[in-house]
Amino acid sequence: MTIEFFEESNAGTRTLPRSLVTKAGGFVFVSGQVARDENGDVIAGGIEAHTRQTMKSVAHALALAGCTLEDVVKTTVWLDDARDFEEFNRVYSEFFTGNKPARSTIQAKNMVDTKIEIEVIAYKP
Repeated sequence: MTIEFFEESNAGTRTLPRSLVTKAGGFVFVSGQVARDENGDVIAGGIEAHTRQTMKSVAHALALAGCTLEDVVKTTVWLDDARDFEEFNRVYSEFFTGNKPARSTIQAKNMVDTKIEIEVIAYKP
């Protein structure tokens, strides 16, 4: 099986000791994404803005490995505040309009000052 590693390009995260995306066979693993803009700065705003930016970052990372959100089979979500669950779900559902991937969602204090972090696993044979 071939394994490919896709490096970070975002100024705010490229020094982290991780790959942005790892592709192993038909599986694609996207490292946890947060609401950073293209300069690496965490954006302003609440859970809606943070969810939208994070999902855009996930889609960008998937594209590096030749995938789209339609290829996602599993997501893991960390919410900073469980009270944001309903609003998060509303925005999240806009990105997964067809088949919905399996998902785990938990409340946790994020490592950076963001309201959400999302990692995904995709499959594209």
